[in-house]
Amino acid sequence: MHIGPHAITPKVILAPMAGVTDKPFRLLCKRLGAGLAVSEMTISDPRFWNTTKSRTRMDHAGEPDPISVQIAGTDPAALAEAARFNVDHGAQIIDINMGCPAKKVCNVLAGSALMRDPLLVGRIVAAVVAAVDVPVTLKIRTGWDAQHKNAPQIARIAEDAGIAALAVHGRTRDQHYTGVAEYATIAQIKTLLKIPVIANGDIDSPHKAACVLKATDADAVMVGRAAQGRPWLLGQIGHFLKSGEVLPDPAIPAVRDLLLEHLHALHAHYGEDMGVRIARKHLGWYAKDRPENAAFRAVVNRAHTADEQLRLTRDYFDALAAGVAPELPAVA
Repeated sequence: MHIGPHAITPKVILAPMAGVTDKPFRLLCKRLGAGLAVSEMTISDPRFWNTTKSRTRMDHAGEPDPISVQIAGTDPAALAEAARFNVDHGAQIIDINMGCPAKKVCNVLAGSALMRDPLLVGRIVAAVVAAVDVPVTLKIRTGWDAQHKNAPQIARIAEDAGIAALAVHGRTRDQHYTGVAEYATIAQIKTLLKIPVIANGDIDSPHKAACVLKATDADAVMVGRAAQGRPWLLGQIGHFLKSGEVLPDPAIPAVRDLLLEHLHALHAHYGEDMGVRIARKHLGWYAKDRPENAAFRAVVNRAHTADEQLRLTRDYFDALAAGVAPELPAVA
């Protein structure tokens, strides 16, 4: 599969997730086998581009090619300028967000709310495509709600306006992340378009990825929430699609080492105070379904220094690896 000149190998893509797919997580997923990792969305309003938060999000130094950056907004001219700005700062693919279901995004008529205005969709895509010399992709849902599943119409408009690939989450906006993703709409869209179509929604295992590809005839799969705390999942999927072999999950010592690497990267990327805070949600995802995970989270979430967070994490996973009950002392 290609997006413009960029080969996406394997055909497994990390979905853009606000507050999750930052540079440390993208680098880890890419190193572990993701074919592409899309950045968390950056806002199109230039007033916020020089904030610490935006500068951190736009840091792509040392990131493997291709670098895909998602932009969000409602105004075609503003989104075009945002695309140019991000390309000037390293983006090699621009992705337009028309899939986010969050209220704070939809309330300003951005994200999946844009699907209610097909004419505006066409204007936005055309403006962004004309603004940059890199491929432009689009992420959408199947529609606003069950009565307005207009994704096939939006897909045709977007292809005509020049997008290089389309990702489709198999839910409507009003479903958010509830219920079960459906793939019939993605399969329908695939029959309509000549550009690559990427299937997204509830892909949480190598077998599920293969089933979704078969059901939709999509060109690639996109993995979102299932990768939280499991950055190796995309590599497992890629390996299975290529060889038919299911790779086991990493052993506890390997998970410990990956997590410690991830924590060090978060502390370095954000600085100690913010890095420790941001790491807490990742710690919860890595520890999910493991023994004494609730007690571990209760203790590690009270850690205020990087050293303390690292020590508690190392001790917890060392105990799991040794097959003994973790000792979880109170944090001073």
